[in-house]
Amino acid sequence: MSKKRILFVTQEMEPYTVADDISKLVRKLPQYTQEKGYEIRVLMPKFGSINERRHRLHEVVRLSGMNIIVDDDDFPLIIKVASLPGARMQVYFLDNEEFFKRKFVFKNADGEPFDDNSERMIFFCKGVMETVKKFGWAPDIIHCHGWMTALVPLYLKTVYKDEPIFQNAQVIYSVYNKSMGGTFSDQFLEKAMINNLEESDLKSFSDENGINLHAGAIKNSDIIIQGSETLDDSVNELIEKSGKTKLDFVPVDEAPPVYFDFYKSLLEEEEEEEAE
Repeated sequence: MSKKRILFVTQEMEPYTVADDISKLVRKLPQYTQEKGYEIRVLMPKFGSINERRHRLHEVVRLSGMNIIVDDDDFPLIIKVASLPGARMQVYFLDNEEFFKRKFVFKNADGEPFDDNSERMIFFCKGVMETVKKFGWAPDIIHCHGWMTALVPLYLKTVYKDEPIFQNAQVIYSVYNKSMGGTFSDQFLEKAMINNLEESDLKSFSDENGINLHAGAIKNSDIIIQGSETLDDSVNELIEKSGKTKLDFVPVDEAPPVYFDFYKSLLEEEEEEEAE
């Protein structure tokens, strides 16, 4: 039997970005999952704050060269890779000079969110889908971490639903108590309508208060994980109403074995259904 494959899509990861609940977890979880016998891949943005020389990033020429369309403009997608210190594991970085050259992650030196965070998100999420296609590597589970990954579940269930590489993929969205969606303009919905998407396909990403990234990701995911110890009541209500399978919050130090057992149960359940 071939090894099961888990794709981790994240906006942050130690030691490449500042330590927080997402970056700490995503540093530990893929390594643990790999050591337990699964194949893993990790994709994240190549922010300008990541020192390429120190972390020994280099371009993967065979994967680079694609263009990603955002709001009718073409942006080159460059793929870089680095070996994670202390682990036999590689991390792939999606790069573009327009979106990721700046030395800050989501906010400028004055603490104000970048005006183009929505475009950066769209570029990253579509870039993830195209990169996995180019890998030729079919994941069994796609686990998304952070608001910047919130479009991946939608794209997987719509634009890419007929792609053979994604046919067996279950998508998990970990909900954390941070999101930039509230700073996005209503134009985000129009810009995120890649390929043959309609505005109605993105309806779940907005509510009476504006853009709600968690709402759209929850609707389009198969499974939800509570990534932060506490979430807004409105987010908890969305999860409850969705009726989706949910894994409750687990502290970072305890999470890898719990998450791995959860992956294993999902995949075993899928195998049992296929055998019936």
